[in-house]
Amino acid sequence: MPIIYNITTERQFKRLVSKTDAINVLNFWAAWAEPCKQMNEVFTELADRFPSLTYIQIEAEEFPTISQSMSVGSVPSFLIIKENQVLDSVEGAKAAELSNMVAKYSHAQGSNQHTVSNNELEFRLRDLIQTDHVMVFMKGNPSKPRCGFSRQVVELLAELQVKYSSFDILTDDQVRQGLKTFSDWPTYPQIYVKGELVGGLDLLKEMIASGEFQDMV
Repeated sequence: MPIIYNITTERQFKRLVSKTDAINVLNFWAAWAEPCKQMNEVFTELADRFPSLTYIQIEAEEFPTISQSMSVGSVPSFLIIKENQVLDSVEGAKAAELSNMVAKYSHAQGSNQHTVSNNELEFRLRDLIQTDHVMVFMKGNPSKPRCGFSRQVVELLAELQVKYSSFDILTDDQVRQGLKTFSDWPTYPQIYVKGELVGGLDLLKEMIASGEFQDMV
């Protein structure tokens, strides 16, 4: 079973979040908020999958001082904090964003502790691939591609007016190397639709020419 601290006093909260070098994932929730029920399940699953972080649940309205100190204005809200400093956050019932955020900081913590597991990486890659209906792993980002192949993919998708999300593989070498093995595809960019690999630039061009890609999206 994953270890999740349910806050019962402000003193307990302060003690947990002040630990040196610990990265904490905070879940601000409320019993009356229906989205919190689903996200609490996601939170528990993430605690099981990424145990290198510390997971803390706070019933927001029961501890208004804590909520205000963390600038929490709605539930569910999730924060990453280290030594009382907020590093990142996700507001609302956004399971994929929360998963990606937790995986990112689990990797950072694991790198420090040399404990990143293959299972954690695989879970992270699966979550990233399924972030959006169409997902592009590229060098750079759509507004500033950093290789000619990535630029061409951006231009093709723009011409088709396809909505998509992207991940800059130059910012995370673990994802860059891991995805090559995970998908058995050695180069970038990589395009995914509904969590399935379409391929790279050449295959994308072929599928657009045949109309197959348009049917998929």
